[in-house]
Amino acid sequence: MDHLKQLKISYKNIFESDDGKLVMSDLEKRCHYHATTNVKGDSHESAYMEGQRSVLLFMKQMLLKENTNVKRTDNGE
Repeated sequence: MDHLKQLKISYKNIFESDDGKLVMSDLEKRCHYHATTNVKGDSHESAYMEGQRSVLLFMKQMLLKENTNVKRTDNGE
């Protein structure tokens, strides 16, 4: 099994458990998943908050099931 597939399995093992779901819910609140990261007049704070959010988005992407029937629209074919 290649490294990426094993890593995705590990993410799922952790975050699909009851404790993992609790942690993910907490991270969604702390890392601005459901809120804007734009801080009017403070581009540095906006960038900092978006950095936090991007880590959470990566984690959530690792938890998604692959669907080979969906055509990509980002030129990744």
